[in-house]
Formats: sequence, C-alpha cells, structure tokens
Amino acid sequence: MPAIRPPAKPILALAGALALSGSALSGCSGSEAATPAYPTWHNPDVNAVSRTVSAGGVAATTSLLPGGTLETVALDLASGRRLWAQPATMAGRLPGMGVPAPALVETGGGQAVAVTVDPFRRGRWNALLVARDARTGARRWTRPLHSTFGPQRCGALVCVPENTALETARMVVLDPATGKVLWRLPGIAEVEWSDASRAVLLRLARHPVLESRDLRTGKLGWKLPVEQPLGAGVDLSGGWSFGATSGNLVGYVAPYTDPSTKKPSTFGFFSVRTADGTVNWIRPSVVRVYPSGSPGFAPVVRPVDAQGRYGGFARLDAESGRVLGQIPPERIPGSGWWLAFPERMDTLGFLKHGKAGTVFDLTTGRPGEITGRRGWSFCVTDPKPLALKNQVPGFYSVASLCEFDLAKGEKVTPRGPGAPPAWFTGSQSGWRIWRDEKGGLHGVEDGTGTAPGMYG
Repeated sequence: MPAIRPPAKPILALAGALALSGSALSGCSGSEAATPAYPTWHNPDVNAVSRTVSAGGVAATTSLLPGGTLETVALDLASGRRLWAQPATMAGRLPGMGVPAPALVETGGGQAVAVTVDPFRRGRWNALLVARDARTGARRWTRPLHSTFGPQRCGALVCVPENTALETARMVVLDPATGKVLWRLPGIAEVEWSDASRAVLLRLARHPVLESRDLRTGKLGWKLPVEQPLGAGVDLSGGWSFGATSGNLVGYVAPYTDPSTKKPSTFGFFSVRTADGTVNWIRPSVVRVYPSGSPGFAPVVRPVDAQGRYGGFARLDAESGRVLGQIPPERIPGSGWWLAFPERMDTLGFLKHGKAGTVFDLTTGRPGEITGRRGWSFCVTDPKPLALKNQVPGFYSVASLCEFDLAKGEKVTPRGPGAPPAWFTGSQSGWRIWRDEKGGLHGVEDGTGTAPGMYG
C-alpha cells in the first residue's frame, strides 16, 4: 500500500536532549454548483515551501530561492502583491517538522508584526529573531538565538522555543510590539491552540503533557499527560497534529517503530475540552490518513491491529468521536492507489494514475458510479527533498493538491478559481490561500469562516 506523509513533527534528534533535561490515503465528487466570482489572485513569483499565514491584511510565507536559501515574503492579502522580502533561515529545526512559516500577530488598529528567524552569526548565536511591521517590513526589535523551532502566534503574543539544541531549552513569551519577555517556561513546548487569554501547549518530553497557560502570567490552568487518554508508550518521534473544534482540541499522535524492538509506539486520536482539560473521547490504535482535513474537522482514520494489519476506513465526528461511516477492509481495492476526496469529504476515492479507480460513499460504505467523478489528491506522490543550502537534508515543502478524473486517473482543470477544498487549505478571515505545483501562491476570498486546514 502506498504511503505519503506530509511534514509531521518527529523529534528523533530531540530525544537525547529531552532525556537530559527532564499510509497515506484519499475521495471524489460529482459535479458541483457553479462557483461565484469571488475575488482571487495568483502570485507566481514565489516558491512557497511553508504554510502561509495572514493577519492585519497581510499574508506571509517562507519561500525558497534558486540558490537554496530561504526568504520571508509578505504579500498584500487583498491583491497578492509582494510587499517586502527578507532573508530567512532555520537554526536547529528538525527536518520532519517542515519549513516554518513566520508568525504574524495583530497589534491593534489593523496593524500587525511579522516575526521571523533571520540569518545571523556572532559568538554562540546562530540566528536572529526579528519583528517587523507586517506591511512595510520596517524592523521593530530583535533577539539573538542559539537554536529554535521557530516563532508561533499565541493569542496576541509571540511564543518562541529557544535553545532547543541545548539542555537549557525553554519557551519564552514575548510582547510582539516590543520584544519584552513576559514569562518563561523550561523545556520545549509547542502552541496547539490559543485565544485572547489562554494557550494550550504541548510539552515535548519523554512523557508529553498538554498544559493550559494564562497568556498574561503563564499561570498553569490544567494539565493532561498525553498517555492518560492514549495509554503508556507514547513516542512523539512519529509525529503529532492538533485541530480545534468548538471548545475542544482534537489531537493525533502517530506511531513510531523503534528500530531496536521493531514495535510501534502507542498512537491514536483523543479530544479534550480547552476549558478544563476534560477528555471527551478516545480512539486508540487508529492512524490519520492523508490528504485529509485537520484532526478537528471530519477526521478520516484507519485502525491498525496488534500485528500491524490495517483495517478499513472510517470517518469520525470530531465533536463526539463516533463513527459517521466506514468502508470495510474487504472492499479496499488491491494496491497502487492514492486517496482522493471531494469538496465535502462525503465520498472516498481510490485514485489509480492512468487507470480507472473506485469510489465509495463515506456514510454508507457502498461503492458508487465512477464515471464523471472527481477527487482531490496529491499532485506529486514521490516528492523530492528541498535542496537547501547549509541545512541538514530531509526538508520538504508543504504539499499541493490537484483535481483528478477518477474514471481515467488523470489530472483535470479545476472549476471556478481552481481552489483545493477548504478542508485542505483552511481559511483565515474569509481568505483561503494555497500553493500550486510550482510553488506559486493563490488566494480567494470566498467568505469561508476561519477554520484550520490539513496543516493546521
């Protein structure tokens, strides 16, 4: 069975530091209603390799230059016009995490700052954290870094893991306007959800923990060991992802097979209330399929038994964890297929390049008519690592989706603006932005409410 895995978040190289400090899968759709003429743009003069973020009327991404170096590019959200660009780098980020996007944080009055990691070498410092006016690129403040996984927006603040390659690893929470440190947290943490007052962090450790923190003071609200819902033996080296739904956070921890024991780690899905950390539901021993939406939106999974055998496919309700529909394993066609989903993820297609595929209703599990059916799947099934200068190998760009005729196994020209489904792109303030096969960026303002996509 083929497998594509978009950049996850394995922490193989991090395991030692933490000890010191404490199948790819895819659906299809019939014809859709005519697409309204929404405002759209296309900027082919970038080679976006990270996610794209937006705030304050600005979109920003990390782009790969022909010589193998990176740059931060800021675009006008309404037109896609380039506003400014500055050299960017990575210092201590792990390949499986993918290339990071800059952090965009609104500072009031329709203004925003872009926080990036810039090249910088001086003494023990390997990079420079730089905050700029998101629209003009004017520098506001800087902070030297030894190693980092990159900045993240956390509410109206900036969260930055620092010294990630050292025993003194910590996360600092900064005022985006001044760079002032508001509070610190020892160890390595990643922001999985935030609102105006709180953030839920994943503490990356041998025994990982979710924690809710007050953004103003850093005071602990609640904590939940990830092994509590999933069971002992969790290893984040396989990767993880989270997605929010209403007042809940849905998490997925992928399996990791220890080379010495050949046994997989504990894995599966679980949901917790962001208000108090109460576990809502658990789905152990299932893997997330790709391409697909965020874990917080219509997760599609496959069970795996104790012998490592894959079962069928099931679509879960993100709110309750219950199975909305499934396709039994005996109906899955042989091998050589890739998954393809339609706009609404109501069917599941098995795409075979250059050949007729098959399609199933994801609610009833019944096979459907393949003629005229379309589905979105990965444009490239054998992606090549990025040729990055002065970086460890193994980084990949974010994936692109293409639309296919499932009866022929061929790419087709998408209808309307050609936007991949919202479950893949996500939406920020009514805008959906996506990367095409060549790295160019596209945007469409279709009024879709703010929601996470496949990459969060």
